[in-house]
Amino acid sequence: MSLQRQAASEKMITVHLPPYDPPPAWIPPEERASDPDYCGDLNDFLPRKIILRRPNPSTQLGFHIRGGKEYRSEIYISKVINSSEAERLGLKIGDQILSVNGVSFSGLDHPQAVKVLKSTSDIEMKVKYYPYGYRKTFSTRTLTRSRSAPRIM
Repeated sequence: MSLQRQAASEKMITVHLPPYDPPPAWIPPEERASDPDYCGDLNDFLPRKIILRRPNPSTQLGFHIRGGKEYRSEIYISKVINSSEAERLGLKIGDQILSVNGVSFSGLDHPQAVKVLKSTSDIEMKVKYYPYGYRKTFSTRTLTRSRSAPRIM
C-alpha cells in the first residue's frame, strides 16, 4: 500500500506503508479512535527526522534498541527512558531506525548499530513508526543468534 502526500514544498512524495495490521479484536470499533493500542492516522507511519544532542558521546542515549541483521530484523526502538531527551523529541517503542548521521541502518547488525549510535554526541536519526516489524522481533523464528531475546543497549 502506498500513501501520496503533498509536502509543504509542493512536491509529491510517495511512502510505502507496512502490510495492513488489523486493529486488536478486543477494542470495540467505537472506542478505537481513543485507544492507545490503535492508530488510524497514516501520518504516524511517515518517516521523520529526530535530532538528538548529548553533552558527549558517553552520555546515555535515552532509549534502547532491539534487532539487527543477525536476528533477521531491522533495528527498532524497544524502550524510551521516561523524561529523557529522546522521549521529549518523540521517539517511541516500535520506531524503526532508518538511518543515523547518513548511515543506513538497513541490514546493519546490532553491534554495528550500537557503535554508530554511540560514536558521536550529535545524532540525526531518520525513523518511522513500524509496529508490525517491531512485533516480529519477538518471533522465535527471527532469533537465530541464541534462544534468548536480542540484546538491548
